[in-house]
Amino acid sequence: MSSAALVPETRNLTGDDAIKVLQRVGKGPLLKAALRRLRVADGFSHARSLAFLIALVCIQGIIGLVGLSNLLHQGSISRIVVATIRKIVPGPAGRELTTAVVQAHHAVDSHHYSAILFATIAGLIAATTAMGQLERGLNRIYGVEQDRPTVLKYGFAFLLALSAGTLVILAFACLAFTRTIFQGTNLSFIASTWSVLRWPLGLSLMAVAVTLLFRWSPRRAQPQFSWLAFGAAISVVLWGVATAALGIFYQTSSTFGNTYGVLAGIVALWFWCLLSSVAIFYGAAVAAQLEAIRAGVNDPQDIEKVIESEPETERSPTSEQTR
Repeated sequence: MSSAALVPETRNLTGDDAIKVLQRVGKGPLLKAALRRLRVADGFSHARSLAFLIALVCIQGIIGLVGLSNLLHQGSISRIVVATIRKIVPGPAGRELTTAVVQAHHAVDSHHYSAILFATIAGLIAATTAMGQLERGLNRIYGVEQDRPTVLKYGFAFLLALSAGTLVILAFACLAFTRTIFQGTNLSFIASTWSVLRWPLGLSLMAVAVTLLFRWSPRRAQPQFSWLAFGAAISVVLWGVATAALGIFYQTSSTFGNTYGVLAGIVALWFWCLLSSVAIFYGAAVAAQLEAIRAGVNDPQDIEKVIESEPETERSPTSEQTR
């Protein structure tokens, strides 16, 4: 159960206010308080649920996208998907998703069109459900106990899956496309420039996508984007560090594949999705705590919620006096 303190809705906050509050509080104390807010909001449980859904989206979405592209004779899309997976997804997790591409090709060659249709629909459902889980987790981090009504919640989640999800795909594509896309041309200057610019462009698109999720997903009136930018940047940085660290570990480890065998890809994919989900929710906790401090709520935990959650038989005299 979440015992995170409710973050009061603020109005007319400017970017200068966010910088001033951040400078006054300090990055270290803010990050520490945000970690506590994430913990008392049961953020790690929400991250586990979101990670499972992200893994479903990756597998079902790739099979559906590649299968539909092959049906439309757009083989270039399949090559783009494979290049993106190999560049972004670390180690065995990337190989597992590459296997999904092979399965999509096999389904089309075998004329299993119903399977491709199922994968496409299932991918959209998983993406919508993931956005619904994201709303629930963000609401609890902000201390909001009720989500939107079901129809409104998942209708809005579907729109976020299409909009923010598209930005994430574009960000992955920018990070994956190397200067090799310019081979066979005389645009060597553009190729060299792109090899440098693709990183800030891809990470910026990722930060914009995360900021949009922080802005529109919670059931509350959010402040201006500048108040969410620092938390979104924390999420992107943590995601990048986790992805790079896992990639290095999988490349240098000589026992991981032998230990898990055929399950290595699934385990690696789930673990990467889990760390990515934790990064998203922790960045949201940073943004929420920054706004809470601006509103005068410095303690991330609401003690009254803790007392109310205790059974009557377990409440001590001290707890009753606190009430």
